[in-house]
Amino acid sequence: MFDQSQMSEDSLKSKPAQEWIKILSEYREPDTFRSWFEVAVTFGPFLGLWVLAWWSLSVSPWLTLLIACCNGAFLLRLFVIQHDCGHGSFFKNRTLSDWVGRVIGILTLTPYDVWRRSHAIHHSSSGNLDRRGMGDVHTLTVDEYRALSTMNRLLYRLYRNPVVLFGLGPGYLFFLQNRLPLGHTGLKYWVSAMGTNAGIIAALLVILYFGGVMPILLIFLPSTLLAATAGVWLFYVQHQFEATVWENDEDWQLHDAALHGSSHYVLPSVLRWLSANIGIHHVHHLYSRIPFYRLTEVLNDHKDLADGNRMTIRESFQNARLHLWDENSKQLLSFARARELYSR
Repeated sequence: MFDQSQMSEDSLKSKPAQEWIKILSEYREPDTFRSWFEVAVTFGPFLGLWVLAWWSLSVSPWLTLLIACCNGAFLLRLFVIQHDCGHGSFFKNRTLSDWVGRVIGILTLTPYDVWRRSHAIHHSSSGNLDRRGMGDVHTLTVDEYRALSTMNRLLYRLYRNPVVLFGLGPGYLFFLQNRLPLGHTGLKYWVSAMGTNAGIIAALLVILYFGGVMPILLIFLPSTLLAATAGVWLFYVQHQFEATVWENDEDWQLHDAALHGSSHYVLPSVLRWLSANIGIHHVHHLYSRIPFYRLTEVLNDHKDLADGNRMTIRESFQNARLHLWDENSKQLLSFARARELYSR
């Protein structure tokens, strides 16, 4: 894995990050028709599968559950459209982008304006050791971990455990944490959170009135949890890999961290479509104003970017075992590897 990572990293060094910025600016313009088309081919099947799953309640609850799980993929794709709206990359009109994002936020249980600010902070500080804590996966350096008490080490290990990160974490994040604008001050963010909550409650009350509790239990909850889990996994692998980039503020460079500290998650075409190309994350982080449907165009035109920071599905599972940033080797290490290197 190291050799392949080294080769893909070398391909990105063919041009400085600043030079890539100029090249990528050519891809920033969205196509209004294409954007509405992407909304239609995502929301249409999402709504259709909801109706089909509701109908299937009279046939078999297991069939309903299966359809709901399939629909989680379209909910994930709606979230990526909301994500692009937050970057102002999906429509030329920013007001239209914001309102489309707010409406989708009710379906994804994500208050749009709160999330947009958190995500903007993530983009402006990703890879900066002195600006951790907002919109990222909590990551400690080896020295920070070794300085912790035994109890705090156990808590960090618990947080980084896959059962918590990808099992309990997504449900907590989308069902509970998103209900309040934690970490944000200002009326705007309270309005965003409370407005989204009101929309969610209204939708659930309509479902409850016409269908009772079963559509909520067998359609709403499974599809939302599956989409949330997939979303958290994708966010995790986008920056948590062996050769990612973390630096202290004095050595940190925004564009270098974006390009070299973000992965290119190589997925089968179906999964790439359902995840709306979010796996082409090194390009997205370097130039977030590119609509997701133009990211493949970038890779087709620039082989260096297509080959850069590639991560296969198998490698992503291996990288899930890495938890500590080593400031000496500039690599993300497993707990076992860190103990082997520094407990002598």
